[in-house]
Amino acid sequence: MSQPEDPRAANKARFELELEFVQSLANPFYLHSLAQQNILNQPAFVNFLKYLLYWKEKDYARFIHYPHALHHLDLLQHAQFRSEIGKDEWREYLNQKQFDHWRTW
Repeated sequence: MSQPEDPRAANKARFELELEFVQSLANPFYLHSLAQQNILNQPAFVNFLKYLLYWKEKDYARFIHYPHALHHLDLLQHAQFRSEIGKDEWREYLNQKQFDHWRTW
């Protein structure tokens, strides 16, 4: 007989998994890859991106190491950005803007 999973452990695992995913959104090449695979156009994924906006709240944002992740999460709320990031020139543009920010910050 299996015992029910510890709710605290389950919450911690979910928190860590979602944190890792949100932080991966800071990578323009990862966003480009998601777009190339048509993942960004799937309604369930768009809903998931909307759900993840809670990471912008102060209590959660403090765990984010890559602030561009939250900016990109905002951009991903827009259908136009989700379609444009699939283009190589958009990926390069976003990558360059991010680099310029880090270089001068």
